[in-house]
Amino acid sequence: MPETLTQARVAVIGGGPAGLMAAEVLSQGGVAVELYDAMPSVGRKFLLAGKGGMNITHAEPALAFGQRYGARAGQVAPWLALFDAQAVRDWIAGLGVDTFVGTSGRVFPTDMKAAPLLRAWLHRLREGGVQFHMRHRWLGWNGAALRFATPDGEREATFDAVILALGGASWARLGSDGAWVPLLQERAVPVAPLAPSNCGFDTDWSAHFSSRHAGAPLTTVAVTALGADGAPHKRQGQFVITAGGVEGSLIYALSAGLREQIAANGSATIWLDLAPDFSADKVFDEVTHPRGSRSMSSHLQSRLGIKGVKSGLLRECLSAAEFGDPARLAQALKMLPVVLQRARPIDEAISSAGGVRFDALDANAMLRAVPGVFAAGEMIDWEAPTGGYLLTACFASGRAAGLGALKWLTRN
Repeated sequence: MPETLTQARVAVIGGGPAGLMAAEVLSQGGVAVELYDAMPSVGRKFLLAGKGGMNITHAEPALAFGQRYGARAGQVAPWLALFDAQAVRDWIAGLGVDTFVGTSGRVFPTDMKAAPLLRAWLHRLREGGVQFHMRHRWLGWNGAALRFATPDGEREATFDAVILALGGASWARLGSDGAWVPLLQERAVPVAPLAPSNCGFDTDWSAHFSSRHAGAPLTTVAVTALGADGAPHKRQGQFVITAGGVEGSLIYALSAGLREQIAANGSATIWLDLAPDFSADKVFDEVTHPRGSRSMSSHLQSRLGIKGVKSGLLRECLSAAEFGDPARLAQALKMLPVVLQRARPIDEAISSAGGVRFDALDANAMLRAVPGVFAAGEMIDWEAPTGGYLLTACFASGRAAGLGALKWLTRN
């Protein structure tokens, strides 16, 4: 080991938010940092996430924020204690990028773009001495040395500490392909199976419904589903009908519990409230209001604004007899069951669950089975909904791993 931190060399493998944050902490601690990534450039998934508006974190109170991590809230809490949502905003301001809070509580850079933020960050990292090695795919170890496949053939290098920030297994074309799993398992590191998170689901719509409504958004709707805790959870928002199922922010927010139900039971049911702005009594009164010669579909549109894809869903999910029964129809408008058969493939998901188990890490994010090697980001077994929670925890875990490596280097 080096006599001083300034003589230490640390490798960071993975150029996403967690890896870049770890590199920043290490370089500020006086360590020589070399960052490796298999892709031609860093931050590719980060840039994709910002394509429709860079949602960087969320402004909700800390207690509610922490609960967004579900069953892993307790394990993620120490990361957030080091680097919470306000710290993220302050850090971004230090890069010369202003932020604002949207009406939903989501926090965005003023220009809504990810690229300027990433450019400023990379400039600071390079100024701090971080060396970047692109198109270097990590292949594991040869003894104590790290192995990399490079454009010039395989090479090896030895470091005083290593940060692994290799992502999960969603969007493999951007670098997160889960290829690291067997490499860690070979070193007796316990890894929970990777699974899709913030994902869509298949429902096996009829060809008639799919052909008429695929791509249609449901912008005023609420969904009730059983959460991972077994309790019903109701959320209002929006999602999209796909050719074979459902996807979108409202579905993503419930995806963890839905995925677990499908794994346990073979399917999961969600209940749609197609008229969330009306009480059940109001809906019943409007449905049973005399309609004269009008069809039931025209009646629903006139009295409750139910038309298009919402009308199609009623026809798809109810029998003709149920649709013709005003009491049953009114009930369905507030609680329409839709059966989900399976999650969409992990490579289509926004993020992934599973990864290095928390009990495989010590309090400083070091792998118990591989001293001197630390883990950060989405490759650890946690998940969170979209809305800035994923990015915040990635930043925070990268900071935790970087600080953990500095402590380890100091003690050794």
